[in-house]
Amino acid sequence: MQKYISLFFSVLLFLTACQSEDRPKGVLNEKDMISLLLDIHLTDGSVYQVPQVPDSLYKYSSQKYVALFKRHHTTDAVYKTSLKYYSTQPEKIQDIYSKIEAIIKAKVDSLNKVTAAEAAKAKPAPAGPTPVPTPKSSNPNPSSKPVLKEIK
Repeated sequence: MQKYISLFFSVLLFLTACQSEDRPKGVLNEKDMISLLLDIHLTDGSVYQVPQVPDSLYKYSSQKYVALFKRHHTTDAVYKTSLKYYSTQPEKIQDIYSKIEAIIKAKVDSLNKVTAAEAAKAKPAPAGPTPVPTPKSSNPNPSSKPVLKEIK
């Protein structure tokens, strides 16, 4: 009995060690997965900017995700299959997310540069207090008191 148990685990170990590194059919390649995940995370961010009232998340997000999958020529089933596959490959999913992080960082840096350039184009406020114009009096003699006229 001991022989059969050790033989079973030896064969099991051998079969799991000899798995193919090829992607299964129906799984997105890494480049497409990076692009899809990036867009999904950006869409998630835009969806969560909408005030959270009942059903608003479903109302606003469902059409965005449908359009996103159409833009990438895929379906949510292929996405789920691909995510499940890459989740079992820790090195690959870590590499994918490090690339996504670099892309998002580059986009944020680009937006910061544009914002800084727009702020630099705006004229800076003059240093020091600005003089406030004083209203001119219609009375030619400022030392005299105003005269009240009687109305008949």
